[in-house]
Amino acid sequence: MLRSVEQRRVPGSQADPRMRELSAAVSRLRRQLAAHPAEFRDRSIADEELAALAALADTEDPDISRLRRSLLLIAGAIGSVSALGQGVRELREAVDLFGRSPRG
Repeated sequence: MLRSVEQRRVPGSQADPRMRELSAAVSRLRRQLAAHPAEFRDRSIADEELAALAALADTEDPDISRLRRSLLLIAGAIGSVSALGQGVRELREAVDLFGRSPRG
């Protein structure tokens, strides 16, 4: 279940629930992509960006701009593969838990 953007760490817990949600969404999409039999031109981009998101999910305070950039690259790389659409949507929802990217 997705949690509110405002939800923070629960005292005594180890991880921010948003980070757990992001990590789970990344893991699911990585498994789905690995199991997908068809090769497509931008598959390596999706793999690289999912690895980058997995690394960000292990940090305490991820760069929201970087999260969103990776999401856009992944969506662009595999967005047309309908079998992976649900995984991309779940990943977007997990990234959305972090709120909007600060404008510079």
